[in-house]
Amino acid sequence: MTTVTPPDRDRTATRLLRSSAEHSYDPEVEIDWDAPFVPGKFFVPPHRSSLYGTALWDRMTEEQRIELTKHEVASIAGLGVWFETILMQLLIRDYFKQDPTAAHAQYALTEIGDECRHSVMFGRMIARLGAPVYQPDGFNQWLGKWIAHTGSGPRMFAAILIAEEILDTLQREAMADENVQPLVRMVSRIHVVEEARHVRYAREELARQIRLAGKGRLAFDKLVIGRAAYLTGTRLVDPRVYRAVGIEPEEGRRAARANPYFRETMRWAGERVVTYLDDLGLIGGPGAALWRASGLLAR
Repeated sequence: MTTVTPPDRDRTATRLLRSSAEHSYDPEVEIDWDAPFVPGKFFVPPHRSSLYGTALWDRMTEEQRIELTKHEVASIAGLGVWFETILMQLLIRDYFKQDPTAAHAQYALTEIGDECRHSVMFGRMIARLGAPVYQPDGFNQWLGKWIAHTGSGPRMFAAILIAEEILDTLQREAMADENVQPLVRMVSRIHVVEEARHVRYAREELARQIRLAGKGRLAFDKLVIGRAAYLTGTRLVDPRVYRAVGIEPEEGRRAARANPYFRETMRWAGERVVTYLDDLGLIGGPGAALWRASGLLAR
């Protein structure tokens, strides 16, 4: 049985379909994948590195600092691919219930196409960096599979928004920073332009899903959303990146978690989505402790 699409959903989807037709990019064509890296340029703005301002940062050479940011951007891209893979599964499952003639359903497929290209783009960038694929493992990997197979309603869209909007904030700064490698700036620019549509789609759908959900459903969803926030906040920079510059992962993780500069970076990156989810009443309840531990809250 297909779901009848409300007129407001189709109006938004029609605008997004038009924007997709006018402002979509092919990374294979737009990016010069063979261009050499520019000597002396970082891979993330240095003040956003997880160890910036710490004693560990002070004792590193400039080459080691640049190398660390290379692995940090690979970690961010790896988490991006992981979340995008979950999102594509969620969208295709939801599409089964939709009217394929409706603009809302057609935009869902269009977004899946965007995310396919983004995942290929991030994968190619990781390969070009010569870095490992940093992605969640253990319980987090299981949790991702569970969300991909069962996610629906508010927890589906809120969990994805957390990752999308934090990544978007970081990339908006990186794409405009001339101290950042051109490859990273171009990947960031493409992702920012196309992800703006995805955020609009998810925000409107999330607000609609909340109106349809009951209190019991929302209580459970708040727990899942809090766990997604915790995962994103604590694994955006995978502790294994520190091995690339001769630092033990646990030592690097402790230094980053205690680093006031990096803590401010995470609060800054999460500010927009935290404000939005808080306004919707999705922060707190069973997931409150997870949100506090995520490092994304200003309070």
